[in-house]
Amino acid sequence: MSKVAIIIGSDSDKELSDTTASILKEFSVEYEQRTLSAHRNPKALAQYVETTEAQVFICIAGLAAALPGAVAAQTIKPVIGVPKEVKLGGMDALLSIVQMPTGVPVATVGIDGAKNAALLAVEILAVHDESLKKKLLDYRDRRR
Repeated sequence: MSKVAIIIGSDSDKELSDTTASILKEFSVEYEQRTLSAHRNPKALAQYVETTEAQVFICIAGLAAALPGAVAAQTIKPVIGVPKEVKLGGMDALLSIVQMPTGVPVATVGIDGAKNAALLAVEILAVHDESLKKKLLDYRDRRR
């Protein structure tokens, strides 16, 4: 079972997806990566969100950045949005993700904040996993 699903809207987001995956690997968290556009593949995206066993979603998107919201509309599992800098310094993507309507929350990290998205996903999973909690504490201690 994949605990984290990393979803990107296009292959141009692959670098941030790989950065996210590298942090999850460091914590030995199972994950899967998918490319599913909220605009070009809405039915496939909805089907994936509905059927995956992932416990947390990380959605990386630039420009209109509809992907995190489209995922959040299909699930009650935590969704973390990563706005990608494409144009306008990434502010367009950041504002698209952070201004979700009440009832459809998306946790949002900073522009190009793939590492923080992965760490937030690990923190969410660590609430019920003592070994992950210990790894997080060790990780933070190493960075002080």
